[in-house]
Amino acid sequence: MTERKTIVYPNPQVLAEAVAARTLLTIIDLLAEPGRTRVDIAVTGGTDGNRVFAAANASPLNDAVDWSRVHVWWGDERFVAADDDDRNAKQAREAWYGALVEDGRMPAGNVHAMPADTRSATEIAAASPEQTDAVLAEAAAEYQRELTAQLGENPALDIAMFGMGPDAHFASLFPDHGESEIADPHVLVAGVRDSPKPPPLRLTLTVPMIARSKHTWVFTSEERKAGAVKAAFAQRNNPHAPSSYADGEELLWLIDSGAASEL
Repeated sequence: MTERKTIVYPNPQVLAEAVAARTLLTIIDLLAEPGRTRVDIAVTGGTDGNRVFAAANASPLNDAVDWSRVHVWWGDERFVAADDDDRNAKQAREAWYGALVEDGRMPAGNVHAMPADTRSATEIAAASPEQTDAVLAEAAAEYQRELTAQLGENPALDIAMFGMGPDAHFASLFPDHGESEIADPHVLVAGVRDSPKPPPLRLTLTVPMIARSKHTWVFTSEERKAGAVKAAFAQRNNPHAPSSYADGEELLWLIDSGAASEL
């Protein structure tokens, strides 16, 4: 496991601006490496994630990135219809990358959204747990195939960014739900049924996939997350606090003073 480094910022807005600047500068630096053709990043949704998107849009560094060489992935997704407002990809498109695609700066093919649920409401309601598990498993396998097709048999992300919930979950890896304990290095994406946080069906990168990342960043803000941060820092690989499983070549926790208040 990589040693965790923690940086504390004074408030949620400064945190968002710092994460955005770090992201943009890291992309620029990686693209400047000799022989490198692309950068692959996994982004997140939620309040903190959307603040980062807004800060990235407002940053002058945004214009310094060659977005044609950047590929966007997701750390997790709500398994709902593609046009559902709950979709992380829809929120990110509206808040950030949609303008890059519309302006022709980022090819649409560089955006790798997780599969959406194409079933009707009637089909979803009628599905047994076993049928739902099968649908989720195929969707997870589809995304894993896309990862390996794009990044090779042992795919690794350059940057993997995650928020954290007040229950200490990250991605869609929830406390005592089993998915955070998947250790098989060949299982890179998993389905989640009966998520404790709605909507109930989700897809998520697994801990082995996340741990391959060059830069893994967990960021969160506000005092209501302080207990979760404390739990995640108290013990690594704790299924009661799944964000404690976060790992990568670099592991950064970027938090504000409220979230750090119980450390």
